[in-house]
Amino acid sequence: MLVDFDWSIAAKKIATRSTTPPEQFHHHLATSPVLWQYECGQLTRQEFFEAIRTAIGFQGTDAEFNGYFAAIFTEIAPMIALHAELRQRGHRTFILSNTNDLAIELVRRDFPFFKDFDGYVFSYEVGAMKPDEKIYLAAEAMTGQRGTDLIFIDDRPENVAAGAARGWRTILHETPEKTRQALTAAGVI
Repeated sequence: MLVDFDWSIAAKKIATRSTTPPEQFHHHLATSPVLWQYECGQLTRQEFFEAIRTAIGFQGTDAEFNGYFAAIFTEIAPMIALHAELRQRGHRTFILSNTNDLAIELVRRDFPFFKDFDGYVFSYEVGAMKPDEKIYLAAEAMTGQRGTDLIFIDDRPENVAAGAARGWRTILHETPEKTRQALTAAGVI
């Protein structure tokens, strides 16, 4: 909820170097296990590229593909400001994300705020994606906290439910304003 992403941006750019239209790339990502495997660390970046290249007839280089694939992020300014406020108030903050190494490399490069966390738990490093229990256990290990000591904000109900099942305080992110209100109600800000 700190950056938004739009797969259609990548799909349009990738289609210019492919034998298939953007919709087919988007459909392939949605229905094939290849993205899930990549984000669970079961495929390397090169293996992911080769799988996509073969499936959609991408005719560019892996560097071109990587640039197109990762140029999908935009900052959510009110959430960046909210995170900065939490840090100013002395709260430790962590990232718990379903993602891949390419996306993280580019987010770290393009978004300076990303360095301002106490730790990071990424699905591709842990080998599991939210809402799998394994990634929540990794977050508890990273933070050294459990149960109500943790406040977890996520935009997917199933991920929030998995955190709540572990006794975490949870917030379903819908808008920056609602998330701020929930944190205020919880006495965090």
